[in-house]
Amino acid sequence: MHILVSNDDGYLAEGLTVLVNALQKHAKVSVVAPDRNRSAASNSLTLEMPLRAYTTDNGFIKVDGTPTDCVHLAITGFLDKEPDMVFAGINHGSNMGDDVLYSGTVAAATEGRFLGLPAIAISLVGSNPVHFDTAAEVAVSLLKQLIKNPLPKDTILNVNVPDVAITDLKGYQATRLGQRHKSEPVIKSEDPRGRTIYWVGPPGAEQDAGPGTDFYAINAGYVSVTPLQIDLTWYERISALKAWLPNESEL
Repeated sequence: MHILVSNDDGYLAEGLTVLVNALQKHAKVSVVAPDRNRSAASNSLTLEMPLRAYTTDNGFIKVDGTPTDCVHLAITGFLDKEPDMVFAGINHGSNMGDDVLYSGTVAAATEGRFLGLPAIAISLVGSNPVHFDTAAEVAVSLLKQLIKNPLPKDTILNVNVPDVAITDLKGYQATRLGQRHKSEPVIKSEDPRGRTIYWVGPPGAEQDAGPGTDFYAINAGYVSVTPLQIDLTWYERISALKAWLPNESEL
């Protein structure tokens, strides 16, 4: 088993190191990660500038690009051998509900799936999480499960782990994405020269967070595991859309 590990918090992030140390006991691990924090980079890919990759003292490879750049580079020729799967994380903070649209961690896993590999994104919930060892043990348990019972290559697992000791976890729940309220208002301020600047406001509070959602599982002390798909087509609406579209006589 050869695992590619990336993240969006950067190659120096504690969560990345803890995850790699845990996975290395069970598989060959290659690390290709951003050279700095690229949180909320989503699925952005660098096209107008070249990418530079450097091997660091601990053997990690840092790239001056996005999480998607890192995984794309690694799988499409940078590594000597293509990996068998992708792990992204351990993210410093949750990736639940609407977060997955912006998350660089989920995007790293998504790129692995785009390129034909099964992928897992794993996040430790909390504003300043500390129990990275718990999330690492969860990652290893899921790896063992994948080895025994492989998932289809078109599957992404979005995993969120409560920030508690491993002995305090209640277990695992298969979940769907919840939903947040509308984001908080933009924050208007000034730079040192008196020019107006804006900060993106914090994410909205939980809205759709009932039983079955990732929010509910985490709040109850369970690991949330959500299967994600890439195909955004709303198949049930295709027939209705055909009837709605202008007909030939209206062109």
